[in-house]
Amino acid sequence: MRRIINSTYLTLDGVIEDPAWTMPYFDDEAAAFAGAQTDAADALLMGRRTYDGFAAAWPNMDESDPSTGAAYFNNVKKYVASTTLTDPEWKNSEVLRGDLIEAVTALKAQDGKDILMYGYGVVTDALVKAGLVDEVRFWIHPVLVGGPSVSAPLSDARTTLTLTDTKVMKSGVIIATYTPAAA
Repeated sequence: MRRIINSTYLTLDGVIEDPAWTMPYFDDEAAAFAGAQTDAADALLMGRRTYDGFAAAWPNMDESDPSTGAAYFNNVKKYVASTTLTDPEWKNSEVLRGDLIEAVTALKAQDGKDILMYGYGVVTDALVKAGLVDEVRFWIHPVLVGGPSVSAPLSDARTTLTLTDTKVMKSGVIIATYTPAAA
């Protein structure tokens, strides 16, 4: 059975949107960890908001430069959880139709590598609560940005996770890996 791995960048004050603040911290060490994640995954799963942001950015990046990751993101199979997107234009994108939990359960049952998710929003929350997310990796950046956070709609999303691994990078970024706690 395939695993679903969520990888989310956040600031010390919990902001996950518009992660341009990560750039000074994306050094060789972070690139190696991110590369290991994508090497282990043959599919992406995302909500509409993440899809829109990624589809606006990745196709415009140079696929011939391996340091950009554009070749992976533009060519990997992408699944989008959306009730409004009907005809995704980004290469290899497919909208999940019908019940989200049933669709993702079927994806996990297929042969293949990990399914990678970026960002933590309502789709990830629903999948965690359904027991479908195997790991959540929070990349905690030593930055305070203030302002509204994408996580605000999840203020009532109570989920217990168990810390399974930590990696402290030279840049000060901490990657905390969690698995859903036993019910």
